[in-house]
Amino acid sequence: MHQLEDMRLFVQTVDSGSFTQAADKLGLSKQFVSKRLMALEARLGVQLLIRTTRTLRTTALGQTYYEQAARVVQEVDGIEQAIARQNAMPRGRLRISAPMTFGTMHLSPVIPRFLAAYPEVALELELNDRTVDLVAEGFDAGVRIGVLPDSSLVGVRVSHMELVTCCSPDYLARRGAPTKPDELPQHDCLPYGHRRHVEWSFTAQGKPKLVAINGRLCANNGEVVRDAACAGLGITQLPTFIVGDALADGRLVTVLDDFRPPPAGIHTVYPSHRQPSLAVRAFTEFMRSTFSAPTRATPARS
Repeated sequence: MHQLEDMRLFVQTVDSGSFTQAADKLGLSKQFVSKRLMALEARLGVQLLIRTTRTLRTTALGQTYYEQAARVVQEVDGIEQAIARQNAMPRGRLRISAPMTFGTMHLSPVIPRFLAAYPEVALELELNDRTVDLVAEGFDAGVRIGVLPDSSLVGVRVSHMELVTCCSPDYLARRGAPTKPDELPQHDCLPYGHRRHVEWSFTAQGKPKLVAINGRLCANNGEVVRDAACAGLGITQLPTFIVGDALADGRLVTVLDDFRPPPAGIHTVYPSHRQPSLAVRAFTEFMRSTFSAPTRATPARS
């Protein structure tokens, strides 16, 4: 096999974290991938991978080889795609990860338009509210909401998003409205995420401010938290694309409007060491054109 293909096999295996996932991604057998990488190590005369029953990781030399091989593969792919895209349409399978609520409320209605525009693309969309490891789990790209952490992913902002702090009118009548973020620990709060103890972000006198809150109910799905707030269980902080309808019809009202959280973004992301495919580029541009305006109108005020 050509040296470049051995490099490609090695890079994909390290990215995937296992022979099985690499083989699935490349459409090859696990045994073939393992055999080729053993032959690569024999040809180089060094051990590149440390194999155990549970993990697969690079040696020091393996990491050096990976970094250089990834650059070579990326450059070659970039050259080929630059030539091919002059004549080609996006095609092939596209695996996308996206948050559950954004996926059901906003991606679902527009996916038919994307597939109609690119008939050669097969889309595999997985909705999950946990933070997905795109590389390890074999995704081509993902949709991320909020402030992007430092990572090896390239993020392309496709829209901006507002967060609002809100509760039901019934809750306000019973407990009153907080006048400043520091009062929130004395209120019933409804965290959105994986932990009951979290920090909510606000802007105070033009500067960011974090306030630690906790609550009896937390959920990693925004619709669950929204419905709990509508039922009067407490105050929550959610994107307007989740609570917009409830704010518009009065089931929820905003509080702490003078301390609005900083604006965040909706992004498509993909691994930085990979040249994005035509399908990924098409999906990113589709997201940008579809969601270039805020995803929800101005919310109701308390």
